[in-house]
Amino acid sequence: MSRTRIGPLASDAVTAPRLDVDALLADRSVGIVVCCGSGGVGKTTTAAALALRAAEQGRRVVVLTIDPARRLAQAMGIEKLDNTPRPVPDIAGGGSLDAMMLDMKRTFDEVVTSQASPEKARQILENPFYIALSSSFAGTQEYMAMEKLGQIHRKARQEHSYDLIVVDTPPSRSALDFLDAPERLSSFLDGRFIRILMAPARGPARLMTAGVSMITNALMKIIGAQVLRDMQIFVTAFDTLFGGFRARAEKTFALLQDDATAFVVVAAPEEDALREAAYFVERLSEDGMPLAGLVVNRASPPIGHELSAEEAGAASERLERSKPGSIAAGLLRLYADRTRMLTREGRLRARFAAAHPTVPTVVVRALPTDVHDLEGLREIGALLAGQQG
Repeated sequence: MSRTRIGPLASDAVTAPRLDVDALLADRSVGIVVCCGSGGVGKTTTAAALALRAAEQGRRVVVLTIDPARRLAQAMGIEKLDNTPRPVPDIAGGGSLDAMMLDMKRTFDEVVTSQASPEKARQILENPFYIALSSSFAGTQEYMAMEKLGQIHRKARQEHSYDLIVVDTPPSRSALDFLDAPERLSSFLDGRFIRILMAPARGPARLMTAGVSMITNALMKIIGAQVLRDMQIFVTAFDTLFGGFRARAEKTFALLQDDATAFVVVAAPEEDALREAAYFVERLSEDGMPLAGLVVNRASPPIGHELSAEEAGAASERLERSKPGSIAAGLLRLYADRTRMLTREGRLRARFAAAHPTVPTVVVRALPTDVHDLEGLREIGALLAGQQG
């Protein structure tokens, strides 16, 4: 199955082609599926459902989730997800499925210990500034998601363990953070502020300029001498590792651009989520990354359209006047509200399709309850494959 390399827009088309999920998962040339989109649109559940469906079609799959709800781990029959792949039981179809959850700090620690000498690694791991950076620095989670993807891919190729990796991207404010994180972290570690901190370590103190001395003295007054020393010790120890970080980030970025990768953009049928999806589609095009298509998740289930919303609303008002508290009047109001919602969602999808007519799309209706077992994930997978039931 070929992925979309987005070209010029055809403004006269408003109906999107259908995303064939089963064809995507059956394509053995696809080794990575990345589920991306803004927060709260169901990326994690979508990733898990895609991974399960691929495994039950005979593929050897690992799914990397980011901060999943506890119920999702239990849905896959695993008490707790962590940084180590755990087998999901009761997989039909001859394939296999492992699941894991990104542990941001542990992944960062693994990178440090694998690249530094034991003594230098200890200096870095025990440094208070490193502990803060690896736990909470903006962009670290997104960077480490890409780092973990690179690790899994390298190991899978060496050991011939997995033939498909499904990645759930972090629940960031912006869907673009996942692609921007390596450059943002690199810019921070290679920026002017860090170079100032490195000045005492890179040359004798007597060679420091008066300007640098003034800046470090000012920083000492603002953040304290001990904090500044911690930062300088960290930067000095980390400096030798930085080139490796940048090189691996570039390799992973190239991996995402490869035809063996397919991006699935996930959105809710809401204006903000579809706007974010449009930004991501355009960014993928700019970066030359292969787009499989769009999943519009949690759409309102269809209903009969014998009455328009206006007709149902008017009938409800008439009934309410003649029979106050009428159950039928309440049901008509609900029908009118649902019809307006369906109309609004349809217009939003049509607007997206008009702007991005080459992007294959599948619409997945909302389920009445949360997913709590493998059967629920199978149902989501069937909906993704267009089996609307």
